Amino acid sequence: MRVMVAMSGGVDSSVAAAMMVEEGHEVIGATLKLWQGPNGEAPTAGCCTVSDSEDARRVAAQLDIPYYVLDYTDDFMSGVVDRFIGDYFSGRTPNPCVECNRTVKFSRLLDQAADFGCDVLVTGHYARTERDETGWHLLKGFDPEKDQSYVLYMLGQTELERVRFPVGEQSKAQTRLYAEQLGLRTAAKPDSQDICFVGDGNYRDFLRDQAAEVAQPGPIVDSDGLQLGTHNGVIDFTIGQRKGLGIALGEPRYVIDIQPSTATITLGRKEDLATTAFRVDAAVWVAGEPPLPGIFDVKVRYKTAAAPGSVTPSSGGAAVEFNEPQGAIAPGQAAVFYAGDEVVGGGTIVTP
Repeated sequence: MRVMVAMSGGVDSSVAAAMMVEEGHEVIGATLKLWQGPNGEAPTAGCCTVSDSEDARRVAAQLDIPYYVLDYTDDFMSGVVDRFIGDYFSGRTPNPCVECNRTVKFSRLLDQAADFGCDVLVTGHYARTERDETGWHLLKGFDPEKDQSYVLYMLGQTELERVRFPVGEQSKAQTRLYAEQLGLRTAAKPDSQDICFVGDGNYRDFLRDQAAEVAQPGPIVDSDGLQLGTHNGVIDFTIGQRKGLGIALGEPRYVIDIQPSTATITLGRKEDLATTAFRVDAAVWVAGEPPLPGIFDVKVRYKTAAAPGSVTPSSGGAAVEFNEPQGAIAPGQAAVFYAGDEVVGGGTIVTP
């Protein structure tokens, strides 16, 4: 089988490529160039840096496989960065990794794999796939601490037929041990935690650099509308935020509402964040069609534990009602639905 491996320069994709070589497949390595600064400079933090590309190139050379760098900067800008900016300026909390997977990694990259004559695309994600008489299934990764199925919910039958996640069947510790045994230069490389296009600063600095005219000051009020102070832009806040509010009130307060049209930030107590219901739009169902209404485990942030809730699919979306109130449901984030270890589907939260 001829396979293309998306090589980020990290240990996970390096081991994924090595495993494919060991299995006897004809392997091609590819690194995605996704972001560059206004003067063409590469990012200096996060993924996709020059050093990451060099690490990927050297691992490919060590494995003796062809290696390419693919320039998707235009697709990344329109599909990921522009949406990231627009979401924050609309009071939403985006997930750029989800959008990158949706608009670049598992769309353009699958097309590129086909152009290279490859049967499948391999990545270093910690997730698993299975196939039975009902079709393809997307499952959580073996290692619960590294499971990445949340950011892959948009993969349907067409995509799952052509992707493989070899490291998803093992723990992160096993992945590093495998890399050490092969002497791969990425064996001890730390995981990237940053947003690749933000660089050495923070996302607020990035947003101001990109579109400073919409980072307008406004009032900070309590739930009764009483003004508590002012702020320098709604882009500095997300639903559920407690730190960095710029106001000392003697007790913890949280961002419970963001109104970009009036640049108003509303603070409240933790219990004010609790909600039992919300909606999603742009829903995607792994099986290719929505499930019957029922109880599923619902995950509303990548690092937040799932909670049981009733999911009722509708045209293009779904209504979700939790069994118990949940906090910090942020419009713009992904809500992903699970049946045990299996990803049923997901969508974008539009109302808390």
